[in-house]
Amino acid sequence: MAVSGEPESSDSLRTFGAVVQGLREHHGLSREELGDVVGFSKHTVASVELGRRMPDEEFVEAAELVLGNTGALRRAAGFVERQAGLADWFQRWARLEQTAITLYMYECRMLPGLLQAEAYARQLFVDELPPLTDEEIEVNWAARAERQKLLRELPNTAFSFVIEESVLLRQTGGLDVTREAIDHLLALGRLRNIAIQIMPLVKWSHSGLHGPMQLLETPQHKWFAYLEAPGSGQLISDAKAISALQSRYASMRSQALSSEDSVGLLQRIRGDL
Repeated sequence: MAVSGEPESSDSLRTFGAVVQGLREHHGLSREELGDVVGFSKHTVASVELGRRMPDEEFVEAAELVLGNTGALRRAAGFVERQAGLADWFQRWARLEQTAITLYMYECRMLPGLLQAEAYARQLFVDELPPLTDEEIEVNWAARAERQKLLRELPNTAFSFVIEESVLLRQTGGLDVTREAIDHLLALGRLRNIAIQIMPLVKWSHSGLHGPMQLLETPQHKWFAYLEAPGSGQLISDAKAISALQSRYASMRSQALSSEDSVGLLQRIRGDL
């Protein structure tokens, strides 16, 4: 989700990370040892300490208890600024993404942000209303590119995407942009932790008619869902609501083409351009 006018957050992230590192070292713990206790990987601990990741609320609470329970981490987390290039309502979901062990996404409007090639993403930013400035477009692309690193930084995370065929037939940005977008999808689909399925244009039964949805599982095996509308987003933690969305997503995966058949369709669409 793009946004304009977001503040730079690197200084506050590095400051929070330094607090975590200082308390960890004071208690004589390695990054791996702290990660084992709080339920996150040593790589996540390192990313937080180096100011590369927004602190997840569950990380803050768990680390607070382990590192003295003085309230220092909670207070420090309160000063962490928003991540530049992401809308206010998307901030918490973006933090949850950073440590997810499972991430499912269905999209019928555009290619999901995690899968967008640069030219495709920039076209979406150009089409924003009210118009974005050149500087805002650069900030938004930088934020999106940073999010996309998750696909390779989390090789043990299972990513699943169901995308409507119509998204590609629309040819957003023109032929060259669409060709690049498809090539990008094909390359990502070759990664072992990523499954990309295309929902055919003609489908008599479709469980996704209620619109886009996202689901993720945390390292603590808690599930969250995210639904988005123009200018707003809804983070869902209610187990009953998430169960219904999980059933809907499972049904869509069975209705969409398999990953192998989706590759064939993408290649045919690419060849017709």
